Amino acid sequence: MTTTTLKTLSVATAVMLTVSSLGGLTGSAAAPYGGARALSAVQRGTVTIEEPPVPLADRSSTARYPSAPGTSTSGNSLVTIDSSNMGEGYVMIQYSGSASKVKVQITKAGRTTYTYDLNTGGKFEVFPLTNGDGSYTINVYENVYSNQYALGYGTTLEVTLNSSTLPFLYPSQYVNYNAQSNTVKKGAELAGSADSELALVSKIYNYCIQNITYDYNKAATIKSGYLPVVDTILSTGTGICFDYAAVMTAMLRSQNIPTQLHVGYVSGGIYHAWINTYITDVGWVNNIIYFDGKSWKMMDPTFASSGGQSSEIMAFIGNGTNYSVQYIY
Repeated sequence: MTTTTLKTLSVATAVMLTVSSLGGLTGSAAAPYGGARALSAVQRGTVTIEEPPVPLADRSSTARYPSAPGTSTSGNSLVTIDSSNMGEGYVMIQYSGSASKVKVQITKAGRTTYTYDLNTGGKFEVFPLTNGDGSYTINVYENVYSNQYALGYGTTLEVTLNSSTLPFLYPSQYVNYNAQSNTVKKGAELAGSADSELALVSKIYNYCIQNITYDYNKAATIKSGYLPVVDTILSTGTGICFDYAAVMTAMLRSQNIPTQLHVGYVSGGIYHAWINTYITDVGWVNNIIYFDGKSWKMMDPTFASSGGQSSEIMAFIGNGTNYSVQYIY
């Protein structure tokens, strides 16, 4: 019995054909299979055609990045709020005053107030509208002394999102990246061999828990106001829970997979960060990463990594009652 490997190329793709035949192909093998002297299936041998996965590397071309075109703005001599793209789930804010410390507070009527630091370098910065459609109050405060702030400018915006997932497809202060970020490039690389959104989520998840270790020293010395720098986390391979979640979120968003970064408490009173993703035709996969045939597992990269994916850790992750969300970024 001989085995002959043939490579057949077409315009669209290339497939490998493995032909097994008894005694080889001789004589009438040259005749067309549909001719009068066509060979039987046994004489022709069997042909295995491998179906290649559909690569998703080009998903990065659909990554979304914020802008401040100036078509709809409000403000004063201190503050400019560009709401041109609020339908996309974000506003851009610029501070032009002299205060050394500035805060932004964004509140949707009846919901939690989100407080952010605003850079004082005169550049626009993006802030997400994570609570869906409705009336948002945006206030920008200048530091007067200690922890006392005076209102520099405030406004109310009536927001109607073009899609409820859009606030979770753009970079922001808590998940900051751009088209040149190594984190974005790594996400695109991981996407190259993924044949579905869920497969891509799993690849990114596994990459993070296998390549980032928990930084206990950083956790013990971190100060209020800390923001993850995703490329630094990726290159050093260490970070706290906030860092794990930010890197995963950046990779997934840049591959056009809506992802929420959740901040809140886990059982025992630990302040923690984890993520949710949105899968087409499934919806929000809340706190979970994959289905093992019996149950979904929570998508919490920190606990899975620092716990070595032990059965105890995975059981804790799989129990959604252990998690209490305070903020969604």
